[in-house]
Parts: sequence; structure tokens; C-alpha cells
Amino acid sequence: MPTEVPSDGDRIENGKIYLAPPDKHLLIAKDHVHLSRGPKEGLHRPSINMTFRSAATAYENRVVGVLLSGMLDDGASGLWEISQRGGVAIVQDPAEAPFPSMPLNALADVDVQYTLTVAEISQTLVRLAWGDEPARTETVNSRQDEFDMRFSGVTCPECRGPLYEVTRVGPPEFRCRVGHVLSVKTLLEEHTSTQERKLYECILALDEGADLAEYTSRHVKQEEREALLQEAEQLRGFAAQIRKMVEERTMPSID
Repeated sequence: MPTEVPSDGDRIENGKIYLAPPDKHLLIAKDHVHLSRGPKEGLHRPSINMTFRSAATAYENRVVGVLLSGMLDDGASGLWEISQRGGVAIVQDPAEAPFPSMPLNALADVDVQYTLTVAEISQTLVRLAWGDEPARTETVNSRQDEFDMRFSGVTCPECRGPLYEVTRVGPPEFRCRVGHVLSVKTLLEEHTSTQERKLYECILALDEGADLAEYTSRHVKQEEREALLQEAEQLRGFAAQIRKMVEERTMPSID
């Protein structure tokens, strides 16, 4: 099948594969696609959740979403949207996936219709497209477009603005004023990385402070020199403690 990176507004043609371009979300609308540099979702642009969600909005029970191997829980929220609107949710068998986290998280959060190997997925897609495979027959669930948001007490790792927890049925999500959207696992992962970066910044500041105190001690009177050398020693001790804490810290695996 021909594959291409579309331009904004391109019409959707049968028998063609469309790839999201770098740094742009690929949104599905009625009979055409949109490209957007809107806020990142799950720290990603393009975001599979936004593609899934837009397709579900445009085509409801005519959508089939497929989630393959990958880290954390990307795609679970969008696949949940497809399932809620009566579409078909397919995930790769976690036993086959090199990185089973994405399929496992989707299975935990979404009403998945098919859990298949890659070879079985391709065959099932063909049968669904031709109507040879039973599609969803149950009543389409009405989507809750209205949802509540409450301040979570933490900040967005992208813009440092306040994060609000979205309270509705489905996988938990957090959104900020700018529009960044994160799952709880992505939020924890990114905040853990932020903590490590900040601790290394502390080590750098303390080591530089010690260097500066030692340098200054060579250009002041004797009574001031001793105080500066003591300050330098103290700063290096603090830096060593933080470095030891970073190196020995253990974090539970959430992948």
C-alpha cells in the first residue's frame, strides 16, 4: 500500500497509509486530515492519543484502533475513546510484544475486542474492512463531553503550570492551562526525571560555589581566607551527599 506524509487538509483516500510528520499531531476529520502543532500530549507530538481521539469523534463505530509494542501507557486513552464510541479496539498480544507495557495498560483500561499477534492483526483488519469479521454489535456508549477538573497539587513538567486532574470515566489524565495532557504514568516518569535533573543542578551549583570560595580565598585577608576555605569544604560535602543520594536512589518500575 502506498505510504505518505500528508499536508494539512489532504483528503483521505482509500488504500493509502498516512504517517504523522515530525513535531505535528495528525488529526482525522470527515474525509480529510489536519496537521497541528498544538500542545504535546504525553510529552509527544505527534500523539497517538490525539489521532485515535479525533478518528473516534469523526467516524465513531467505523474506527478500528490498533496498539502495538511500546513503553508506558501511550495510546490507552485514545483507544478507550474509540471503544467508548463503538469502534473496535485491537492490541498486540503482550506475550509477543518486545515492550509489552502499552498493550498491558490498554488491556487494563480499555474494553479491548481483540488481543492478537501481529500476523493475526493484519488478517483481522482485512476481514473487518471487508465485513467478513463481526464488528461491534452492542449499543454505542455516549461519550461524556462534560467532565470535571480539580487541581492536582503538582505542576506540568512541560510548562510548569498547574496541573488539573480530569475526573471522568476512563484512564486518569492530567491537563494544564496550556493544554498539555499526561497520563498518570507519564507524569510520574517525567517528574522523576525532573527531580534527577534538579538534583544534578544542585550538585553543579554547590561544586561551583566551592570553586569560587577557594578562588576568592586567595585574594582576601588571612582571617577571611579560613572562613572561605571552610565554606568550600562544606559545599563539597553537601554536593557529595546529594550525589550519593542520586546514585543510591531506587525507583519502583511502572513500565
